[in-house]
Amino acid sequence: MAIGGALSVGLIGLKAFTVTMQAFISPGLPYFSIIGLPDTSLSEARERVKSACQASGFTWPQTRVTVNLSPASMPKRGSSYDLAIAAAVLSAAGTIPPESLLSTVVVGEVNLDGTVLPVNGLLPILLHAREQGVERVIVPQANMDEAGLIDGLDTRGVRHVGELIEMMGGEASYRLPDEIPTSRVGEDGASRLVTPVIGDMSEVVGQEYAKWAMEVAAAGGHHLLMTGPPGSGKTMLASRMPGIMCPLSESEQLEVATVRSLCGTLPAYGISDVPPFEAPHHTSSTAALVGGGTGMAMPGAITKAHRGVLFMDEAPEFSARSLQTLREPLESGYVAVSRSKGTAYYPAAFQLVMAANPCPCGMSYGTGERCTCTQRERQRYFARLSGPILDRIDIQVEVPPVSGMLLGQETFERRTGSAEIRARVVAARDTARERFADMGWICNAQASGTWMREHLSPKALEPVSRALESQRLSLRGADRAMRLAWTLADLKGLTSPGHDEISQGIALRTHV
Repeated sequence: MAIGGALSVGLIGLKAFTVTMQAFISPGLPYFSIIGLPDTSLSEARERVKSACQASGFTWPQTRVTVNLSPASMPKRGSSYDLAIAAAVLSAAGTIPPESLLSTVVVGEVNLDGTVLPVNGLLPILLHAREQGVERVIVPQANMDEAGLIDGLDTRGVRHVGELIEMMGGEASYRLPDEIPTSRVGEDGASRLVTPVIGDMSEVVGQEYAKWAMEVAAAGGHHLLMTGPPGSGKTMLASRMPGIMCPLSESEQLEVATVRSLCGTLPAYGISDVPPFEAPHHTSSTAALVGGGTGMAMPGAITKAHRGVLFMDEAPEFSARSLQTLREPLESGYVAVSRSKGTAYYPAAFQLVMAANPCPCGMSYGTGERCTCTQRERQRYFARLSGPILDRIDIQVEVPPVSGMLLGQETFERRTGSAEIRARVVAARDTARERFADMGWICNAQASGTWMREHLSPKALEPVSRALESQRLSLRGADRAMRLAWTLADLKGLTSPGHDEISQGIALRTHV
């Protein structure tokens, strides 16, 4: 009896777990089986691994070969186990010394000709390997740039199964093809994404009030809704939001990179301190927004926007079901997506920015004489943004049409740019972070209502009490108005908000 072993790492969502491969070569009719809850793509590894090993000069055993993936109760999916399965079979056959694979994690997909292809999700795999004290990790050569982002690991890249055999002390006979894939092609057929260029706020004509509202949103981590006619600059303003937000910290950069690694878009972005920006189309399905897929759910737009901005243009045009699914992630900062083979937990701490027209035709502004919508159509249009959703949006502002075009370089230079706004935002965030150091919060949007009520004077709370009595605000809305007041105080350099800041915070919430 010959048993060989190798280690790999599996993923359920972003949660990684160690998988032990055991290959057993036993007497019997020639047959190759993989057990331990593999999915369809993993079951097909039998043909890939067999052909790849033979392409490395290995004579496949004409007996029964069984590979067990332990723990057997955990579902395994994807093709990233191919190289580890090949290593386990090769060690069982004696081609690779079994002791050479001790404390070594092997990750990679193999081709029929033995070439090793890059995989998605390598970053969380490497982080798990480092936490478990693994000494060495073998990855596809095309993933070495991504592997270099993690310190403290002996990471080695291979281009062919034959290279793995030689690295482990065995002998192989193989030929590298002329072209080896250097990046993984995603489901959309594109191997690389084009990183969008963030414009500057100085490019926006007029809309000073909307710019100020976005500055408040960025400084406190507040959600924002802009309403206005088509062409008033809502999309242009929203696309510049990442440029005025605080740069991501090292830990936040790693969180964002981990999500992008799982989605296969990390090579296009790399490690960046610019917050991500996601703008799903209003026809997007619920699964595309929150995550989904067969077997095990994959990240959706809200997870891709983690630590950044989720922009929903034409928000009332999204389906009611898609909008309602945002309620829990907006409060908790994560999303749990359950499918037949398990539940995946993904981070979803994003800032929501919505844009909407005043009515279906978009002309219900000013005197409204150009509007062709009936009163019922206007009510039905905005009714899609339900009360619970609007109650979770801290800032609701109107973006009026620009009355005149301001031209000339001199006028352009007088406009406030993103760098100037970002400097004020960073200063306000630093003040909030220092204030909440003992509580672990990083911005005012995370502060609890109890803490805010305890640190506000009775006089400052009077506008909130009146708004609650008149039912202008719910209790949740009152807490969010107080959070806005603290952000306004931070931007003004005040130690705590007063009557004016509280009133202004309430006014920012009740425009729509």
